[in-house]
Amino acid sequence: MKLKPLIAALMLATASQASANNDSEFIVEDIKVEGLQRVALGAALTYLPVKVGDRLNSFRVSQLIRSLYSSTHFESIKVLRDGGTLVVQVKERPTISNITFEDNKDIKDEQLQQSLDDSKVRVGEPLDKTVLTSIENGLKDFYYSIGKYNAEVNAIITPLPRNRVDLKLTFEEGDAAKIRQINVVGNEEFSDGELMDQIELKFDTPWWDFLSETRYQKQKLTGDMETLRSYYMDRGYLRYNLDSTQVSMTPDKSGIYITLNVTEGEQYKVSDVELVGDLLGQEDFVKQILPLRSGEMYNLAEVTYTEEFISKYLGRFGYAFPTVTTIPEINDEDKTVKLTLSVDPGKRIYVRRVNFAGNEVTSDEVLRREVRQMEGAWLSNVALEASKGHMSRLTYVEDVQFDTVRLPGEEDKVDVDFKVKEQPSGSFNAGIGYGDRTKLSLQAGIQQDNFLGTGKRLALNLNTVSYQRSATISYTDPYFTIDGISLGGTIFYSDFDAGSANLVQYKNKSWGVGANFGYPVNEYNRLNFGFTYRYNEISQLQTYDQIRNFYDLFADPDNPDAGIEFNSYEFSAGWSRTTLNRGIFPTAGSSQRATAKVTAPFSDVDYFKLSFDTRFYFPLSRDQRWSVLARLELGYGNGYGDIDGNDQILPFWDNFRAGGSDSLRGFESNTVGPRAIYRRPNTITAPDGTLIPLGPDQDSIVVSERSIGGNALALAGLELIVPTPFVDEEFNNSVRTSLFVDAGNVWDTEFRMSDYNGLRDSQRAKISDFEDPGRFRASAGVSVQWLSPMGPMIFSFSRILKEEDGDESRFFSFNIGQTF
Repeated sequence: MKLKPLIAALMLATASQASANNDSEFIVEDIKVEGLQRVALGAALTYLPVKVGDRLNSFRVSQLIRSLYSSTHFESIKVLRDGGTLVVQVKERPTISNITFEDNKDIKDEQLQQSLDDSKVRVGEPLDKTVLTSIENGLKDFYYSIGKYNAEVNAIITPLPRNRVDLKLTFEEGDAAKIRQINVVGNEEFSDGELMDQIELKFDTPWWDFLSETRYQKQKLTGDMETLRSYYMDRGYLRYNLDSTQVSMTPDKSGIYITLNVTEGEQYKVSDVELVGDLLGQEDFVKQILPLRSGEMYNLAEVTYTEEFISKYLGRFGYAFPTVTTIPEINDEDKTVKLTLSVDPGKRIYVRRVNFAGNEVTSDEVLRREVRQMEGAWLSNVALEASKGHMSRLTYVEDVQFDTVRLPGEEDKVDVDFKVKEQPSGSFNAGIGYGDRTKLSLQAGIQQDNFLGTGKRLALNLNTVSYQRSATISYTDPYFTIDGISLGGTIFYSDFDAGSANLVQYKNKSWGVGANFGYPVNEYNRLNFGFTYRYNEISQLQTYDQIRNFYDLFADPDNPDAGIEFNSYEFSAGWSRTTLNRGIFPTAGSSQRATAKVTAPFSDVDYFKLSFDTRFYFPLSRDQRWSVLARLELGYGNGYGDIDGNDQILPFWDNFRAGGSDSLRGFESNTVGPRAIYRRPNTITAPDGTLIPLGPDQDSIVVSERSIGGNALALAGLELIVPTPFVDEEFNNSVRTSLFVDAGNVWDTEFRMSDYNGLRDSQRAKISDFEDPGRFRASAGVSVQWLSPMGPMIFSFSRILKEEDGDESRFFSFNIGQTF
């Protein structure tokens, strides 16, 4: 059988061929497709624009070939005739069996795979070699943009059986070209050094300035050119212009020379500021608060801020897409400029629907109750920002972003899409932890701020550390009512060994049950109220001087070694306010919390305890990776009433304590504050063998190395939050590094040095004035906090700045599984 060729075509990356005979026109009686392996015959026939009975000529054949190639399944195609039979011979493109990358460092595998996916180069798909060429060139362009001009990218195709191939992309990235010199030509008002300080790209940096960027990057050069423009325009140089930019390369492509030719011009002042357009009747208010003033130097940053301010202000009233344009009228004779701000508010925009994405655990209902932008109401940027703030302060939300999407065909309606990134809000745990304070700890239980995605807080914990064994069950529904009234309860048990916690020796076994509810006053303020019954049993107490009167009121004189028991009924009230931008690792905003606890008069001990805590975060950069934290904590407690003529005091087991990773870093936990004083009478032995006291002035004093805490506390701290070195930006919300200074003290307002005036000087000198609040401690250092899969970790390196005799310090400390 002899086949007569109609058109022979072979398309390999760079060649194609077709041949046809003018006399080859014929009626198709049958169609055959040869060479199919992976593609089904039926699928191939769907791409053939020819059927039996059609008249075939050279034009129809070219259409046939183009249609088959458009399917992307075939590498080469031949069209032949066997009498009245149309024969199509194809060679299928090989199928990609595997894709690998080699020696790529600047581009991650995930980014490369995403790029290939976008070009439809995937495992299991046919390989189009022409696409590979464009991918190679695109990757080379990327390397050139970051200064790696010697970079090479090659695609290696390895044939496999059954028309399959392995695809490997190999990289030779090389070194980035270094900037040898940056020259600015034409600058007279500002020196080269002043201008170089403004831009990111650097050259000839000292060895210790390892954070400077000396690699040439095209994108950064573009950004630096805009930075210089803003620098001049913000200082009145309205006619500033960057005339040209020259970037030259050394022959070996390892060095870059950059020259910027500028025309500075002269400074211009603002002659007048005028508002035109529709400001919704708010012209007078807007004029009063505008930063632009006539007679001042022109400042582009203030012009941009003014435009943004007016846009945001109109957004409060539902005009979400206003147009604010500044029209300058420049007078070159007197070097002034008149600024006319043209305002077009556009149409008032209404919200059709609020949507949520990214919340895989948290239900939409939990997020929706934090939203202040109502569906059906006009769009308000204030309400949107408030919604974002409320969701961000949830401890199980790491990040929140929102976008307004205009509806097709609807000029005045949008959907609001919130994109949420969740973070662990607790854990189901059963494990082992270790800290330099807690030593070995065992824990088991559940602790969730977002139990089953409902936003409810549930905790069931069993813990044992070197100084305490405890069990707690607590539950809180933050939205017990739709108005945000919260309701919760707690059952707890604790067996505490103070001697193992760096305190004076005693054991406290306690258990209790409590309930609480909260009431929202407004968006930022909240009131909380609670009631707790608590049982305490104190044993193995070494009776020291500061609590002798208190202890004697309750101890059994016939069995002084027996434990003493207390029942207390505690009422509490609290106020909290927060404007923090996040619930975990905030960088902006503030929080305040004040609490008061008082026992009922029918309790065994009558006392009250007050505390106040405030934190302020001041962001130093727009991305808020640099921020300052200022914090202050105050506390005071005391007894009220009396027993048998003796004034009640704050029970020693409820004293304030300080030291450790959560208060004064660098000091051993619970070691800061008053220490126990043991006063023992000296005696002589009479002839009959009886012991005769020598008198109070001859008493001996022993001061314990262990702290007993105090009824007053003041702690303050200042932290500079900095980007964590060598950590990607995506982990900013789970890793935090800060430089800190801590200071504070715990003291006893009921302590009186005058009680020891009669002692011998040698004995009285052993006693410090624990009533003096000025005996503060201070430390400084570096802290790293990490929300690890094992739980929160805190690492601190500290240096003591001020200490008292007997204080225990620690240069390095860490804790695992502790709450921040």
